[in-house]
Amino acid sequence: MFRRADGDVLEPVLDPPDDGKVRVTWIGHASFFLQFAGHSVIVDPNWAKWHGPVKRQRQPGLDLKGVPEVDLVLVTHAHFDHLHKPSLKILQAREGIIVPCGSGSLVKRLGFSATFEMRIWDQLKFEELEIIHTPSHHWGARFIHDTHRDFGGYIVRAGGKSVFHCGDSAYFDGFEEIGKRYEIDIALMPIGAYESPSGRDVHMNPEEAVRAFIDLGAKLLIPMHYGTFPLGNEPHDEPVERLLIEAERLGISEQVLIPGEGVGIEW
Repeated sequence: MFRRADGDVLEPVLDPPDDGKVRVTWIGHASFFLQFAGHSVIVDPNWAKWHGPVKRQRQPGLDLKGVPEVDLVLVTHAHFDHLHKPSLKILQAREGIIVPCGSGSLVKRLGFSATFEMRIWDQLKFEELEIIHTPSHHWGARFIHDTHRDFGGYIVRAGGKSVFHCGDSAYFDGFEEIGKRYEIDIALMPIGAYESPSGRDVHMNPEEAVRAFIDLGAKLLIPMHYGTFPLGNEPHDEPVERLLIEAERLGISEQVLIPGEGVGIEW
């Protein structure tokens, strides 16, 4: 969803969608702007140009300073590519920030009005906006020894629509459990960083992401965690290519969308 500005310049649409709709805008990596008719959230905001020694390969889909005030910021876990403090310091959220249990101390001095720590299957409601913290197969330590920090994903619901942000995860049987508990319209699934050194048993390859999507019973798959920071050794274009091949093999190609950064998908 783009609005044409002067000449050929295209700007992302930041106005709320119509009632009964959700707009999902990929910012890059695992960062998304989710807009409902009366609410909005940002998940895992990261506008960094560098992730340690790794340079950002694609520009963010939204201008950080142009993002309107949202209801909430959600952070899936404490890793530096998901909990990016310089980005968090700039964002404005009316209700505050949500993090997994154990990570509240990392964000309490970043200027948010409130900090909420959630355990797996916890639920929070802000008027009609509902947040559910879901399990994943990953880990949450920011450094070597702070293994007390939790991790997971989120289901965001409002106006009759639901979006599942997986966070980081390897494939595990928890996806089936999530799908049994909640109906999901759009699943944001990680498909990159599956080759060493980042792969191990903490990330999914594209085929596993499709399997997880089917387990969830979701209606639409939008991939993430690829192409922005080269965190694994797989070729740059391989994650999307393998995702599309697997979706075609299983006959679900129409349920997979590959948006560019800044392109809002309405559902």
